[in-house]
Amino acid sequence: MLEQPSQTMTQPRQPSKRGEPAADELFNRDVSWLAFNQRVLELAEDESTPLLERVKFLSIFANNLDEFFMKRVGLIRRQVDAGIEAPSPDGLTPRQQLDAVRSAVIDLQERQAACWDATVIPALDANGVAIVPYDDLDGNERQRLDTWFEEQVFPILTPLSIDPGHRFPFISNLSENLGVLLAGDGGLPGQPASSESGHGRFCRLKIPDGVPRLVRCDDPDGRGDAARALAEAGRLRFTPLDQVMRANLALLFPGVAVLATNAFRVTRSAAVEVEDEGDLLLSVQEELRQRRFARPVRMELAEQPHEELATFFATSLGLQSEDVYARRGPLEYGDLMELAALDLPQLKETPWTPLTPPRFIGVDVRSGRGDIFAAIRERDIIAHHPYESFDESVRAFVSAASRDPAVLAIKQTIYRTSRDSPFVRSLVRAAEHGKQVACMVELRARFDESRNVSYARRLEHAGVHVAYGIVGLKTHAKCSLVVRREKGGLRTYAHLGTGNYHPHTAQLYTDLSLLTCDPRITGEVAELFNAMTGFSLKADYEHLLVAPTTMRPSFERLIDAEIEHAKAGRPARIFAKLNSMEDRKITAKLYEASQAGVQIDLCVRGFCCLRPGVPGLSENIRVVSVVGRFLEHSRIFHFADGHEDPLEGHWFMGSADWMYRNLNNRLESICPIYDEAARGRLAEIMLANLHDHDFAWDLGPDGDYQRRPRTGVGTFERLMRSAETGHANAVAAMGDRDT
Repeated sequence: MLEQPSQTMTQPRQPSKRGEPAADELFNRDVSWLAFNQRVLELAEDESTPLLERVKFLSIFANNLDEFFMKRVGLIRRQVDAGIEAPSPDGLTPRQQLDAVRSAVIDLQERQAACWDATVIPALDANGVAIVPYDDLDGNERQRLDTWFEEQVFPILTPLSIDPGHRFPFISNLSENLGVLLAGDGGLPGQPASSESGHGRFCRLKIPDGVPRLVRCDDPDGRGDAARALAEAGRLRFTPLDQVMRANLALLFPGVAVLATNAFRVTRSAAVEVEDEGDLLLSVQEELRQRRFARPVRMELAEQPHEELATFFATSLGLQSEDVYARRGPLEYGDLMELAALDLPQLKETPWTPLTPPRFIGVDVRSGRGDIFAAIRERDIIAHHPYESFDESVRAFVSAASRDPAVLAIKQTIYRTSRDSPFVRSLVRAAEHGKQVACMVELRARFDESRNVSYARRLEHAGVHVAYGIVGLKTHAKCSLVVRREKGGLRTYAHLGTGNYHPHTAQLYTDLSLLTCDPRITGEVAELFNAMTGFSLKADYEHLLVAPTTMRPSFERLIDAEIEHAKAGRPARIFAKLNSMEDRKITAKLYEASQAGVQIDLCVRGFCCLRPGVPGLSENIRVVSVVGRFLEHSRIFHFADGHEDPLEGHWFMGSADWMYRNLNNRLESICPIYDEAARGRLAEIMLANLHDHDFAWDLGPDGDYQRRPRTGVGTFERLMRSAETGHANAVAAMGDRDT
């Protein structure tokens, strides 16, 4: 298990008068995040996880680490280089944070390599899927791969020599490369020329994109059916692309001896700064340009790299020795996703197909059968994705609105969406049909900026009113508004969600959607859109919790109310389901509530800076992390308000975590849940997470996460079965009505 950097926990004490915890009452954010990624790695190490799912988790672990280096390590490195010595809230200086991160990453990558080499590769081999070094291929296989390389790969390669006449090339972020040391002065293969005698020249060869990183020995183009090939031949054999390239370097450097090669990979910082003044669209485009050329923060090398090659490239990239990571296994574990994607169902989880939400059974937007708006008018609807279909609820809602002649206006936020977004198509269609359409596009959604710039231009071209939000605030709220002319006049419908309008991630992330026409909610959603498009901040919402105006004080009042209930001997409890927990003032409030006797349960998937279970400080706080088949992404909040029945009190769902950025620097919305059936759905999710004995880890006061014994049905299985039951009951009830 990862350990937090050593800090002395003195006698428990009250939070400081500033309303924030002392340094030794907090965990380090970045070490805690690495502990989250360790939980992902543990799923790959778990031999009860289906084999190709283990491969997938190895890949996810690597991709997570890439983003961590780009976002967090890039920022810390910049602080170190600037000579900043001020400690973070947990008391660590930037240098101490950087050292703690490196130590943890080295340990985790060693575990990753051991998992791949010692358990996953042998298990794959036992199931007929072999990863074979090029040197171990038989003659026919080598000839097949060499021919494929010459015809399909060689023409797109561009070796770049580095010498006084050729400047050091730009090496793009996350690119995979071969560093090559060539004999100088036209040395011939087999000659004992060496760089030490002045005959060496350096060269960089990029491993091309769009080419499989694991090449099928029987089918290098990868067009054949893997399951059929495995059934017929009994084996599938793969060879790493970089090894095929090394074996064929003579084609690229004819007549020159190759003295050494090194595969390496570069990670660049994504933490760049651009002034927000002027045209925001141009500002984001400039940020993207600067990010492409941002400073490198990490170089990864294969184990036991060639010292001269490694030193040359690291020095040329401006990296220090502490920025270089030599490790075992594939150069890029993220490439293993190609293997995880093989159509071999016997090595994967049983597929899950999202079910139609019970209230929408019989509604088909495309055929015009059923009325989605009538279903929402009956009562609020909660859909839980991916257990219930995103396409047949949220996507259908916006699509129906774009086609319905009675709909006069549609408004929507876009933070992240898919490459070929059906929501963008629906908004364009609605505008072309003469409806009033407004879209709040967040241009600064990290790593999706370029796509969102393109969507903004496409929407504007179609006549959609596009706004980019309030300067200085990212728009993270997930909401849509539909205004419809009906018999009694205009009626407004709204969707509020915990996740993005992204049909693909809706298959992988657990998120909640509320569809409602309750005027208490829809009226304030309309005001929220006016704030977004009108560049103003309303400060007196009665129902919605909106950041950065009412959300923080509302949460603080709710926590204070629980403290008063506890002091009066009434039921007092708080439940929050979050992606991350970092805000210091909320943490201080929760410590205060714990000391008053409030029972607090936090489900925090990612990093958590709060220390639970510390006597005299947080002994009534429990923190559990559920990590498994789907990525837990929904945010749910419950405050008992003196009630024993969990369906009473206050229930909320929305887009915001308890993080400073969500509460202060983003436009966020948290929505109250008034419908009793909808509250029941949220309570079911709460209990499934708290009582998970399959994919749950408990956080201790020392920062250590302990996995619960796998003794029962976990969150994902329980909620899949619940969705099936609800769907079956709805189908049966519909059949009874038809009869």
